Formats: sequence, structure tokens, C-alpha cells
Amino acid sequence: MSAAEISNRPPGFAEAVIAWQRQHGRSGLPWQNTRDPYRVWLSEIMLQQTQVTTVLGYYQRFLDRFADVAALAAASQDDVLALWSGLGYYSRARNLHRCAQAVVEQHGGRFPESSAELAQLPGIGRSTACAIAAFCFGERVAILDGNVKRVLTRLLAFTDDLAVAANERRLWAEATALLPTRHIDTYTQGIMDLGATVCLQRTPWCASCPARDMCVAVREGTQLSFPVKTRKLKRRRQVLVWLCVEHGERIWLTRRPDSGIWAGLWSLPELPSADAMAALTADWPGHGAWGDTIHHALTHRDLELQPIRWRLPDTCDAARWLDAFPLRGETARWFTVDEALAAGIPAPLRRWLVGRSVCTADLLSA
Repeated sequence: MSAAEISNRPPGFAEAVIAWQRQHGRSGLPWQNTRDPYRVWLSEIMLQQTQVTTVLGYYQRFLDRFADVAALAAASQDDVLALWSGLGYYSRARNLHRCAQAVVEQHGGRFPESSAELAQLPGIGRSTACAIAAFCFGERVAILDGNVKRVLTRLLAFTDDLAVAANERRLWAEATALLPTRHIDTYTQGIMDLGATVCLQRTPWCASCPARDMCVAVREGTQLSFPVKTRKLKRRRQVLVWLCVEHGERIWLTRRPDSGIWAGLWSLPELPSADAMAALTADWPGHGAWGDTIHHALTHRDLELQPIRWRLPDTCDAARWLDAFPLRGETARWFTVDEALAAGIPAPLRRWLVGRSVCTADLLSA
């Protein structure tokens, strides 16, 4: 279906999705069967680009620590990032904290009830705002996350390139036109579940789909051609050297900048190359040893992190020596490994710390 064609929306689609959801959709997830916007919002943010199985544990830990939006707003960013650590896409955690503060400061601790107002809050995009409004307040609005885009573009054989903003706006209009007049919450959950469990990206289970007889892509055998989006992220490889300075039972961590990857987290100081590391440590006291390369995939790049452990002598006045440390960053301090694991740190650093014991490996002479 191109932009020049008149849409031939299948009648009965919404009703089929609602009936399927009631019989086959997911119903036991901890953020379902509630109209509490705090819980729905928290789940929607966590589920962005993250599997349900991964989110489950984080979701419950957040509720245990921050029972409501006021508790989250009153927390420090360090506490929020520490609890988020390992979930990835850390801008979500920072925006989560900012959003909670905005709800408390601007709305008296109550989430706005319209999707238009919700979308004005930090970190809440149009689809998330509509999901909260539909689930919690019964607003008749469409959502359009990645799963729903896949369902609708296949259903309609929507061939326009979603990398073009005008085409995405047109798909929003189609999604709105397909909405039911009643049971918006069940429909919204149903179309989300359909995309997440049946209308899969590479192996769609078309025989189990309630819309199989309405779906143009099924009829034409073109399911894997949708959605159409030509602008792809270009991946690149980046090599960084991580420096783990050890003294006694402690390691030295620095606060990362407020922008870029792992913004605001505690991490090891990094250098661009092994040569830069060699030049830096040429006159250092103590001993160093290279560890195994850590491979870590981000959305747009593949990182190769090369850690070196540098052990300062026990007799070294570490505090005085680190006053002149050239990579100390805006904020830096000593952590025990247990303290580091309880803080907000990048996922690959967490894995590396769990898999090793500080100061026990044989270290090479400088």
C-alpha cells in the first residue's frame, strides 16, 4: 500500500485482536491488571528495547526500593543508576529520574491523564504516553512501538519507508483509524502481545495469528519484507584501554561525563590505545598486567575493551599520588569491589569484576 493509494483497512481487526488477547495474550505479568500509572510507566520505560525476561527482576527491585513516584523523585541519581546497572540504555534511567521529579514538582505527584500531557514529560515519547493513557485512563489513542509497527505494516502491506517522518505519521493515522470504540486497554495489550509473541521479526507464527485472513503480507507471502526502513545504523568497531588501578583491596573509579555512552556511571579510566597506556605508566610505581579483551555490543558500535590491572605498592601514599592522576575525571574515588558492584557501573565492568578477584593475579613488572 503506497501513499498514493486509499487505505483498505480490514474490518474486524480490532475485535479479532481483543478476542485473541482475552484467550491467548499475556495476562500474568506484574505490570498488568493495574491502572496505577507509576507501575505502567515504569514497565513501559524498562521494556523499551529490552526483553520481558530481563525486565522482570529489575521491575520488582525498583518497586521494592521506590514504591511510588515520590520515592523515586526523592532518590539520588546514583541510587537510580545503581539499581538500573546492567539493564542498558542508561539515558532511560536518567530520564526516569527526571520524569519522576517533574511529576512531583509540576503535577503534585500525580501523572497527567492525557497522552498529550504525558508526552511533555522527560523520557516519555508519543507511543509510551499513549500506552499509559490507554491502560490507566482509557483514552482512545494508538500506540506505535517497534512490535506494533511490524504488525500493522504487514497487515496493510505498508510499503512506504518509515525512515521518512511523513510516512511514519501516515502509519500513525492508520493505527488510529484501526482503534476499537471500546476496550482500548485490552486492544492495546493485544496488539503489543501479538507483535511480541506471534508476529515475530524473522519467524512469524502466522498460523496462530488472529489476523492471518486479513493480512496482506500473509496473502502475498511477503511478511519478511516489512516494515520498510532504509536508513540503517552503521556499526563501527572501537578499541579502548581500561585502566584498573589497585591499592590494597580497592580500585579507582571515575565518574563518566553526563553525555555519551554510560553517562553518569562509575567506570574505570580509559585511554585510546595501548601505546597511550604505556606512555602514561612508564614512570609509575608498582606492576601491571594485561587482562583478556572484553567484547561488548552497543546499539551502534562494537567495543573491544582491553583492561590492564596496575597494582600500586602497599607502601605507596595512594591519595597523594592520585592528586596528580591525569585521568581522575570530574569525580573519582576508591571503591572496594563490593562497593563498585553496588554502584551504577557499566555492564561489561560488572561482568569483569564478578569474574576476577582484585589484586590476586600475578602482575608483571613495569
